[in-house]
Amino acid sequence: MEVVRSESGVRSEKIAAPVAPVIARTKRLQVWFIRVCSSILLWTCLVQLLTVGELWHHSFINIIAPSVKHPPLPLLPLIKALTYRISQKSKSSFMDAIRIFLSISVTNLASMEFQICDMVAVTRLLNLTLVVPELDKTSFWADNSTFEDIFDVKHFIESLRDEIRIVRRLPKRFSSKYGYKAFEMPPILPLFSKQKVLHFNKTDARLANNGVSIDLQKVRCRVTFQALKFTPEIESLGYKLVRVLHERGPFVALHMRYEMDMLAFSGCTHGCTKEEAEELKQLRYAYPWWREKEIVSEERRSQGLCPLTPEETALILQALGFDKDTQIYIAAGEIFGSERRLAVLRAAYPRIVRKEMLLYSGELQQFQNHSSQMAALDFMVSIASDTFIPTYDGNMAKVVEGHRRYLGFKKTILLDRKRLVELLDLHQNGTLTWNEFVFAVRSAHEKRMGQPTRRRVIADKPKEEDYFYANPQECLCEGTSCDDLLGPGNSSSVP
Repeated sequence: MEVVRSESGVRSEKIAAPVAPVIARTKRLQVWFIRVCSSILLWTCLVQLLTVGELWHHSFINIIAPSVKHPPLPLLPLIKALTYRISQKSKSSFMDAIRIFLSISVTNLASMEFQICDMVAVTRLLNLTLVVPELDKTSFWADNSTFEDIFDVKHFIESLRDEIRIVRRLPKRFSSKYGYKAFEMPPILPLFSKQKVLHFNKTDARLANNGVSIDLQKVRCRVTFQALKFTPEIESLGYKLVRVLHERGPFVALHMRYEMDMLAFSGCTHGCTKEEAEELKQLRYAYPWWREKEIVSEERRSQGLCPLTPEETALILQALGFDKDTQIYIAAGEIFGSERRLAVLRAAYPRIVRKEMLLYSGELQQFQNHSSQMAALDFMVSIASDTFIPTYDGNMAKVVEGHRRYLGFKKTILLDRKRLVELLDLHQNGTLTWNEFVFAVRSAHEKRMGQPTRRRVIADKPKEEDYFYANPQECLCEGTSCDDLLGPGNSSSVP
């Protein structure tokens, strides 16, 4: 108790409150409150890190420290140890809530591999969940095959489980049965955060060939050379074809892109009759999505943009030194003009064979009317051949070239069609003798045999530079340097 006296002199008494204990309790409450809030915030952050970390895997570390060649100790084990009490059910629900699905449509086998590889890289880069690709059934080829009919889906998913999440199909709640419609769009990045399901119906706009991080290039390597494996049925028959061919001796796989769709859409009619040229033109006009309608065939040919005709191919093979006894496997669909157009080539090389000639009709029956599955057989034979020669450098040719480089730079003759057209015309009009023609053809292809070389880079014209899939040098070398394999000065950059 404290006695106080006022200014008037009146004496009074005042009980002093216990000030110190009250202040102490207040501080303890504040500390306790801060600790609780901090703990809640920390646990929330840890849960989010766990989820994001499991989705990103290795890319999580790469984004945080992209310049570190040897990343620090992984964070995921620590995060998992601190959050082991979180139930699998709540964890699964949380991950489902933030998951964004990417579904894609891919075209024929010739384009399928690089389309799938690129979309896996996009999925990894943007931290999405990939739905097993669907095949476009509305294209010229009218093939109703599914992804499962061509590739081993289980192997595909298992091979990439450390890179991305893959599901066989969309969850039911996102199906059209429940009134859900996938969002189709050009790949505009900000929209990814607003949609749950995205569908790319055109995936042939390729990723860049160069200037891509080594990690993403390695992902493309993994998809190309490990994850995409044909079904056991296709592999079994493909291996049989290769075995039968090798028993008959060395063979050349000739990828002749002299097929109706190629000629119609490219406008290449050299060697065709007027009636055939008109038929091809009408086919081109019948497909509205093909924008270029009026095409001058000879201009295209002089620019090297047309496949060689069967007659031209016969002359080039002879000039390159392949004798009459060479076994030639035609890796292609139906040649336009059929046996009439093949007559000159067959006369020069009587040992021409096709898969239909080497297998029983019953063995091919399950693949009939499925162009992608038939192409898969040709793909296997082309990779296994002693020499591979494409008469047009389309998607199929590029992918086969890349696989043959990966398998030890197997001989692949990449025809310089622009130069060859000039030489063919000079020889056929009598300007070049046969010996001069042979010398010129061989000289033009000395460095076009699939030897080790760096990918050609054209900084301001990316569409004209070499494709990653034709020369996947990052897949051929350990680490980031290819000097041991390609040589430090072996650069194909174009200023």
